[in-house]
Amino acid sequence: MPRPTRTQPLHIAIDTGGTFTDCVWVERGLVRMLKVLSTPADPSQAIVEALDKVGRHASIVLLHGTTVGTNTLLQRKGARVALVTTAGFEDAIEIGRQARPKLYDFFFDRVEPLVPADLRFGVNERTASDGEILHAPSQQDLQSLLERIQQKRPEAIAVSLLFSFANPKTEKAVARALERLGVPLSVSHAILPEFREYERTSTVVVNAHLQPVMQDYLENLDCRARSSAKSGAVPSRIFVMQSSGGITALSFAAREPVRTVLSGPAGGVVGAAVMARRSGFERIISFDMGGTSTDVALVDGEARARSQAEIAGFPIGVPMLDIHTVGAGGGSIARFDAGGALRVGPESAEANPGPICYGRGIQPTVTDANLLLGRVQPQRFLGGDFTLDLERTRRVVGEWLKRNGSKLTLEQFAAGIIRVVNATMEKAIRVVSIERGYDPREFTLVAFGGAGGLHACELAEALSIPRVIVPALPGALSAFGILVSDVVKDYSRTVLWPVAEKLPTDRVENGRLENDRLRTGRLEREFATLRRRAETDFREERWKGAIRHQRSVDVRYQGQGYELNVPYTRNLIRDFRSEHQRRYGYSYPARELELVTLRLRSTIKSQQASMVKGTTTGHVGTGAPARLGRAKPGSEFEGRAPVFFSGKKLAAAIFSRDSLPIGKKYSGPAVLTEYSATTVVPRGMSFRRERAGNLIIAIGPSAKRSQD
Repeated sequence: MPRPTRTQPLHIAIDTGGTFTDCVWVERGLVRMLKVLSTPADPSQAIVEALDKVGRHASIVLLHGTTVGTNTLLQRKGARVALVTTAGFEDAIEIGRQARPKLYDFFFDRVEPLVPADLRFGVNERTASDGEILHAPSQQDLQSLLERIQQKRPEAIAVSLLFSFANPKTEKAVARALERLGVPLSVSHAILPEFREYERTSTVVVNAHLQPVMQDYLENLDCRARSSAKSGAVPSRIFVMQSSGGITALSFAAREPVRTVLSGPAGGVVGAAVMARRSGFERIISFDMGGTSTDVALVDGEARARSQAEIAGFPIGVPMLDIHTVGAGGGSIARFDAGGALRVGPESAEANPGPICYGRGIQPTVTDANLLLGRVQPQRFLGGDFTLDLERTRRVVGEWLKRNGSKLTLEQFAAGIIRVVNATMEKAIRVVSIERGYDPREFTLVAFGGAGGLHACELAEALSIPRVIVPALPGALSAFGILVSDVVKDYSRTVLWPVAEKLPTDRVENGRLENDRLRTGRLEREFATLRRRAETDFREERWKGAIRHQRSVDVRYQGQGYELNVPYTRNLIRDFRSEHQRRYGYSYPARELELVTLRLRSTIKSQQASMVKGTTTGHVGTGAPARLGRAKPGSEFEGRAPVFFSGKKLAAAIFSRDSLPIGKKYSGPAVLTEYSATTVVPRGMSFRRERAGNLIIAIGPSAKRSQD
């Protein structure tokens, strides 16, 4: 890639995490990487610091994955929201659904709604399910609503009226009346024009709760990045990663922040899929273990978004990748509960004070346990730029054990931490695979994040997964995924159409929808409307490039309460029944179906992935980037060190991953070090580095034969 010019800005992807802020960019065909400690109080501070270290460039394009929305929602520190809904439905946000998270726990405390009762307002209106306006609010009604809300002085307003997805006319009138208050408005027909009143209202409320916070954060980031005197890099534009696996403009992210609550983890899934595909693997389970949490997702060919999720107990209906998160990371804190059992997480030491071995922490963490077991080499952490304090760790953990009355040795305690955290992460992988109807033995585990390679082999062995891939840039793969992500926009509309209306069942031949000409024509017209909206939005945000449209439909058997999303093709009915059979183990060949929600995913391909020449990587702080090619024989081996595996101390070989020759096979036990992560390979497993730069680890005899 040529040196960036005024017409060709440098694209930099920055992912802010709990412990580190990762920065990745492509320069002269080389992938460059930088990690700086996060600044949780003001994430933009770490971003500006990273830009300073990147150095001078004429202009840059900043692609940003952020946890601001996630943390704001988890901590309920967003805006004070007023909710406007149809009169009589003010408490729907609190009533919710009949499902109980803990069926037999009489003392379970449900999640309190984000909007208290005194901030819920009903408007005298009614729209029928088919879109007919049965009663429209008068100007006097709207003025009264305005005055009542004004007295409460909310910081944001959410508007969600009954059946507004079928006809938004009344909702638009209410929104126009409330614009005079001068606070951010979140309106349901614009954000989520779909049925299910509770989920739609919850989504809009979450958006309103986040909107002022995200607006302030993104505007502050833009201002600080532009005024940074040191870096000299002036961002021409800033884009934000969405939960659905694509980037969007800053203005859109500020307007609909509910679409960014899984911003960083989504980048990891995209990056894992891209890197695994370069090694010829399409079916993967991504395993991202960072400082505060672990994110897992299953990719069967391509990363697919789901339309319903739950974050911090709140239903969210916008598309997001099917990512399951657990509070298990390198910074997860270990403790003994009241019964004396060892617990790990979900509390985290985060970046400040961090693990004990970082020099400031006082509570034992997973990272400390890996250090005590020899799995992390203190002198090789972050490429030697950051030395871990082993002596302090042994002393502080020993004192902690004495205070808690434990007679465990340091190694026994550390091994217990690893077993507990592995059990938590194994359960998470089962959720996205076995509980979704997939056999993990048919997939490859792609491990990344700063701690992913430390635990992946043991997890794969427990689940009979045949191989592990530790991709290039494992500690910054989420940032790499953000860098190569497409521009994505998602649109939807609920229709609730029976498939065979006015047609006998036997007319739907071979499971093809084409025989229902009336329904097919209506579907094409609705999709055309969504497509025109997408093209208008791309044009207004000044995107260039060919737009690819992917159409899908949420389908269900009539009478069912939930749907399956199926690509819209001529074989829609047959494909739905096949998917229903795979997911639930049965299907009804003659039962009528219902088309519920139409979905359109519009994308413009990223050009950044094509700019990477081969598999060259490097990081700031060690001079020129290291070209991953042939290594001098023997230069990869750096000696042996004692490492504990399953309670036994073994002499493990220490390798520099970047110096491993392409294709040469090695056997465990081994520890592989690199700038952004460490990989541990137990005894009985083999590994090799292949041409794409990925590390391929064979788990068990059958996997070794398939690798050969």
